[in-house]
Amino acid sequence: MIEIQNLSKAYPTRSGMVTVLNQINLNIRPGEKIGILGRNGAGKSTLIRLISGAEQPTHGHIHRGMSISWPLAFGGAFQGSLTGLDNLRFICRIYGVDFRPRIEYVENFSELGRYLREPVKHYSSGMRARLAFAISMAIEFDCFLIDEIVSVGDSRFHQKCHIELFEKRNDRAMILVSHDPGYVREHCQHAAVLINGTLNTFDQVDEAFEFYQQHSA
Repeated sequence: MIEIQNLSKAYPTRSGMVTVLNQINLNIRPGEKIGILGRNGAGKSTLIRLISGAEQPTHGHIHRGMSISWPLAFGGAFQGSLTGLDNLRFICRIYGVDFRPRIEYVENFSELGRYLREPVKHYSSGMRARLAFAISMAIEFDCFLIDEIVSVGDSRFHQKCHIELFEKRNDRAMILVSHDPGYVREHCQHAAVLINGTLNTFDQVDEAFEFYQQHSA
């Protein structure tokens, strides 16, 4: 289980500290899929980065009782001077898995061709996202973090990502953040709404959607 306890995050600004997340509490069980709705700038991506460990909270604690992916299609952890293949090797070492049986999968899924053996700093943002998604699927996790940017590449590649994640890994837990209620309805069992730094949780997605509509007008 992932347990988020009294989680807060504040950032310094020229006008003082701004609290983006305030006393967030949430539990995610194995196989559970929860959607987090919120307007742009509500703090959804910040929450995902905190859960992944990419950022540290100002206050509170996250207990990670499951292996957690980095935010899907997020390529910020890549070392730009290394090739895509070398980044795969490096990430596999971090997670304690053998990179060799995963090379062919990443080559085929990312569709980067010869660029997989070129430095990542020369990649476009779309190429970095495809590499990151391919590596995310090559390394198995108990819980996937989805920051509403799974639709990388063209519609055909988008469909391939959808099948790989939502169909082949349907038994995994997922935390999906979005401002699109339809996307959350399609993929999640439960939902929460992030407004003014506070997370409001609901057992039913439709209840969360109704609350979101009322407070987003």
